[in-house]
Amino acid sequence: MTRLAVPKTYKLYIGGTFPRSESGRVYEVVSASGAFLANAAKASRKDARDAVVAARSAVGGWAGSTAYNRGQVLYRVAELLEGRRAQFTEEIVQSEGVTPEAASTQVDLAVDRWVWYAGWTDKFAQVAGNANPVAGPYFNISVPEPTGIVAIIAPQSGGSLLGLVNAVAPALVAGNTVVVVANETMPLSAISLSEVLATSDVPGGVVNVLTGSPAEIAPWLASHADVNALDLLGAGDLDWVDLQIAAADTLKRVYPPENGADAGSPSLDRIIAFTETKTIWHTKGLI
Repeated sequence: MTRLAVPKTYKLYIGGTFPRSESGRVYEVVSASGAFLANAAKASRKDARDAVVAARSAVGGWAGSTAYNRGQVLYRVAELLEGRRAQFTEEIVQSEGVTPEAASTQVDLAVDRWVWYAGWTDKFAQVAGNANPVAGPYFNISVPEPTGIVAIIAPQSGGSLLGLVNAVAPALVAGNTVVVVANETMPLSAISLSEVLATSDVPGGVVNVLTGSPAEIAPWLASHADVNALDLLGAGDLDWVDLQIAAADTLKRVYPPENGADAGSPSLDRIIAFTETKTIWHTKGLI
């Protein structure tokens, strides 16, 4: 008897759960050779709004956790990703049409990237903050704090897993929560990573993953009044100037698109880009 395959329908990842798009829309995901791989949910404006609500509800707990704890949580993601490397390697081979060796290397880099950023959680404040010299008997200390909700357009070409990790991980270091629009044509790694996040120690709502059209979803995120920052890392093929204008209307900070093989490469700047500087004055001795 011939057994029929059961094609998987990949869902969104919002608030720690896997809902279908409220619109009911899906789209076909095909391999590099054009073969059918799966169906993926096509996120709508309402899904983007739901993701922002989930991200906002998670800001307090994630930002309020200790830097050491956030580092442990991000390291746990690396551990679980390492344990599922065979699945991710196969998905990358199918989606991107690369060799198993190249796919395995991409998974290695993605795991290492999580570890790299995990190590910065309790260290970047010493670099981004400082004790400021002042005239008078005071301590004046500047410390970085999370911006809040960061909406991200993940890279849309090549490196479907590594590009997503490059975009998401640095925003989490300081305590931000994330709504990310995954690679539209190669979303399998993004949803599989969502499954890793769901079974790790990352609280629900800290990372929310939308699949579908960045051109459709990005304008709603850019103009959303409850989104605090916009990372246009993978928006180079969109009308990103209009996205910047929409973001400016609600006073968002914007990280511009990047191109080339080094786009989104590990950088302390990507951590600091999504922080606000808080300056504290405290008396020193008797006045």
